[in-house]
Amino acid sequence: MTTHIQPILPGEPMPHRKVMREWLIPLAERTTALAIVMLVVDYVLWGALMAGTVLFESWWAKLLSGCAAGFVIGRLFILGHDACHQSLTPHRNLNKWLGRIAFLPSLTAYSLWDIGHNVVHHGYTNLKNFDFVWAPYTPEEFEALSTFEKLRDRVYRSGWAPGLYYMIEIWWNKMVFPNEKNMPTRRPIFIKDCLLITAFAVLWVAVMAWAAIATEQTIGYILLMGVGVPFFFWVSMIGFVVYVHHTHVDVSWHEERTGWSKASPFVSTTVHLTFPLNIGALMHHIMEHTAHHLDMSIPLYKLKQAQSKLEELLPERIIVQPFSWRWYFQTARDCKLYDFKTDSWTTYDGKVTSPRAMKA
Repeated sequence: MTTHIQPILPGEPMPHRKVMREWLIPLAERTTALAIVMLVVDYVLWGALMAGTVLFESWWAKLLSGCAAGFVIGRLFILGHDACHQSLTPHRNLNKWLGRIAFLPSLTAYSLWDIGHNVVHHGYTNLKNFDFVWAPYTPEEFEALSTFEKLRDRVYRSGWAPGLYYMIEIWWNKMVFPNEKNMPTRRPIFIKDCLLITAFAVLWVAVMAWAAIATEQTIGYILLMGVGVPFFFWVSMIGFVVYVHHTHVDVSWHEERTGWSKASPFVSTTVHLTFPLNIGALMHHIMEHTAHHLDMSIPLYKLKQAQSKLEELLPERIIVQPFSWRWYFQTARDCKLYDFKTDSWTTYDGKVTSPRAMKA
């Protein structure tokens, strides 16, 4: 359906978002059976790896099982993320239930994620004072922080602590019975979803404690390997994923809605991070992120095709970044603060790092 469409060359006006979404209409079809199979497979994997943290004798095998279980929690979360966008199956109520089930091991409150992610993050991606996810301080804001707050930001943006950032700033502050400061809107469903994940957390701990007793192992040791390690691996994974999706020297933040809306933020503020050996498929194609931000109705099992179509029709408009640890830590060094005067990322000492600003 899109073979007759000519690519929008660099320098030509960007088409309206509605036009670009029409390019992807054939890829928005959702399949209930496939979604359920994916959910069941990931839960079976998670259960098997949980058993491994108990049944393996050596500490390193338990540790590897715990880390792998954390990775599978990330896969389950991505399925829940799609369900929350109503893109996993064609059925709205089924998506709500599947989303809550998929979110359980990550201890994510479905309705609170819906507000913070779907409404705020997707509605105002990289718009200062609206989008709160990995939002950078300006140099003036950073200077006004306390010593502790400056140290905290340095730790978060060191490249070594994406899990700490996500666990504290997103999960604990906004997903677990958030106060009115972190969630001014108060709805009964928020409490119900928080009680649901709390009950699951209690059940998870109780089952692992029982397993420790049944196998004559130390409860604390099994809880560390079977709860602590998987959960921290998961928050590190999601903290990293969200960071690299929208942090790049070529990605802009905006402080005014007018300029932000003119910049086609659903395309310009998102990075397509590529991996060798089709590793992105192991994360349910969440790294094909530009297509997802353009049209949230595209299911994860169609994102790779959608991303390819966008990059074909929008040459040189989409940020495509091959992943390497060298690039990642260089980005962490370059993207500390954001200076709106120069429209550039800067280091803490004020060095301009965005290529467009350096050229200017």
